Amino acid sequence: MVQSARSGKQNIVEGCAASATSSETEIKLINVAKASFKELLEDYKDYLRRSGFWQWEDGSVEKEAMRKLGAKNSDTSFYRKLIATRPAETIANMAIVLLYQEDYLLHRQLQSLERAFKKNGGFREKMARVRREEQGKQRRQ
Repeated sequence: MVQSARSGKQNIVEGCAASATSSETEIKLINVAKASFKELLEDYKDYLRRSGFWQWEDGSVEKEAMRKLGAKNSDTSFYRKLIATRPAETIANMAIVLLYQEDYLLHRQLQSLERAFKKNGGFREKMARVRREEQGKQRRQ
């Protein structure tokens, strides 16, 4: 579970760092991050099942409250304080809700990246366009 979480985070960082030179690599790494977090999500669900714990259902008071918290808070210290006083079942459910939210946000980011790639092309295409424009300017001079 730790490896899935770390892999997801690192792929987001690497993807964003690669964005300056390769839109394709950025999209690929964000997809890999999304897959790592899906793996982590399934691990949490398995943990609840194996432990005989209840998974919060859609529309439940607990899940809705956690969704609202997740939408308002992105500070890790907030969640560290929160989980310090909660049982394992609640912590796993909280993680599941946050992972669903993260999946949605990564999905939206991928859609945006793909739209930008279709419209503007990748780094090589941008550089070729700039080179052609510069050559055109030089010819006109």
